[in-house]
Amino acid sequence: MRKLEKGSHKLLNAWAFYDWANSVYTLTIASSIFPIFYSALFVSELKKVHAFGFEFKSTALITFVTAFTFLVVAFISPILSGVADYIGNKKTFLKFFCYLGSAGCMGLYWFSLEHIHISLLFYFMGLIGYWGSLVYYNSYLPDIAFPEQQDRISARGFSMGYIGSVILLIVNLFMVMSQEGGEAKMEMMRYSFITVGLWWALFSQYTFYWLPKGVSERHKITKTILLNGFRELQSVWKDLKQNLRLKRFLYAFFVFSMAVQTIMLVAVYFGEEEIAWNSNEEKTSGLIVSILVIQLVAVIGAILTSKASEKFGNIRTLISVNLIWMVLCVYAFFMITPTDFYIAAGIVGLVMGGIQSLARSTYSKFLPPTEDTTSYFSFYDVAEKIGIVIGMIIYGAIDQFTGSMRNAILFLVIFFLIGIFLLFKVPRGPISTQKNHPN
Repeated sequence: MRKLEKGSHKLLNAWAFYDWANSVYTLTIASSIFPIFYSALFVSELKKVHAFGFEFKSTALITFVTAFTFLVVAFISPILSGVADYIGNKKTFLKFFCYLGSAGCMGLYWFSLEHIHISLLFYFMGLIGYWGSLVYYNSYLPDIAFPEQQDRISARGFSMGYIGSVILLIVNLFMVMSQEGGEAKMEMMRYSFITVGLWWALFSQYTFYWLPKGVSERHKITKTILLNGFRELQSVWKDLKQNLRLKRFLYAFFVFSMAVQTIMLVAVYFGEEEIAWNSNEEKTSGLIVSILVIQLVAVIGAILTSKASEKFGNIRTLISVNLIWMVLCVYAFFMITPTDFYIAAGIVGLVMGGIQSLARSTYSKFLPPTEDTTSYFSFYDVAEKIGIVIGMIIYGAIDQFTGSMRNAILFLVIFFLIGIFLLFKVPRGPISTQKNHPN
């Protein structure tokens, strides 16, 4: 195999193609068909399950497991980032997490309440595999693309991931809806998990074939290297004391992000349990169609949010978007019919992509003049994941102890209120005047 030069068209496309391969996990497993499948396993209205020596409400259990998985991801991400900077063959690590996630997806075919622990292990493997592989996938970007190419090729990867995941979800939807009867539909859902695992593993081969092994020379992995990622996070935390604007924005981001990410992760479970669908068939098709609506509207929302930020400024736009999220939580508490849910899905899509893209770009604008942006974004990602852990645990606890996801979603209003308050506290003047500001 001929080694491709940095910046070559074929190499850049090969890197971006991994988005086509792995994005099917987030859409089919994390967001749509698996949540529907998981909820359908519980035929009793009580929807209780015994696991780890306790009795859980079904939705609370999967919420707690997801929170634990993100806690593990938050812990290992700095380690993986530190290793990625030094190893000579990071493609091996990329392959490992890819195949781990792929195997976890295919293992969900055997997901059952009778073997709940091994079933949840497969779910855990898929989530760890997806996020673990992203660490190495993202670390390849400066290796294969010049600075002036990176924004464009990153956006291309996002677009390819969106197209690929929607294509497979439509195929999976056809597989499920072509069947008559609940058992047949459940079986097709199980087969859809296998299609995700196969799609992920097989389409990744093009990326693996063309990507270089890594840096040119090998380095022995030592304890120092393993801890480098944590040292970088500590260094960023110290630097925040000298950047009042960035510090206050991060506080706001941490609070409102935990609510946003929690809603995105539990939306389908909420729709399955709390909405009065006329039939199981309507429920299945309605939930999947809602996910497709969210995906389509999210693109429009991101564009509109970007234009709003150009006219009104990033912070004011973020405050407005947080207000919409807050109203959405109150609306969700009262919604009952499928039409109510479709309206909510449209609003979620409108503000979902916008708040994520604008938060990241705002953070980027507030960074100090430094070449070490990787450490700052690592800090940003870890903060986001820890926020997800806290948000999911609080949501799951309220769901478990009150017996209603409506109470849990209404509670998230508090986080958006605090986020809005903290955004108002972000200094507005020229960025240079915010450095070395006393605490």
